[in-house]
Amino acid sequence: MTDTTTKPAKPPARVEVTWAGERRFDAGRPGGPTIRLDGNAVTGQTPVDGLVSALAACTMVDVVDILAKRRAPATALKVEAVAQRASAVPARVTQVALEYRLDANVDRDTAERAIALAITKYCSVRDSLDPALPIEASLTLNGEPGPPITLAAVPV
Repeated sequence: MTDTTTKPAKPPARVEVTWAGERRFDAGRPGGPTIRLDGNAVTGQTPVDGLVSALAACTMVDVVDILAKRRAPATALKVEAVAQRASAVPARVTQVALEYRLDANVDRDTAERAIALAITKYCSVRDSLDPALPIEASLTLNGEPGPPITLAAVPV
């Protein structure tokens, strides 16, 4: 039997973006911390870099949470995200590669499954992007690189 219970909707994400001169903008929740976005990439990330960072960070939150629930907490996690861009205007993101560098007392299958679940099921940033946007992932676990991670729908 399928559970048809739905969770209540999360409150809207509300941010304020303030122009800080030139092509610089400070963004954040009202009264909260801000990040600098800079169209020239001098004092902060470009907006596209911010988008790619949000995708990487969102999946990382989920990976850390999944591993902690499996009693295999990460001791270090870094993601290098590379986004390919279209040559036409607008230069939209056409593909993203996420390279996870994880240190944890966990087997490779569990770590790869956590990454796949984060990308394909739990990351709300990923789910907000075009579903056709290709995303690739790879894992270096405790200094040992591995093959690309299969990101087909992952059973829970």
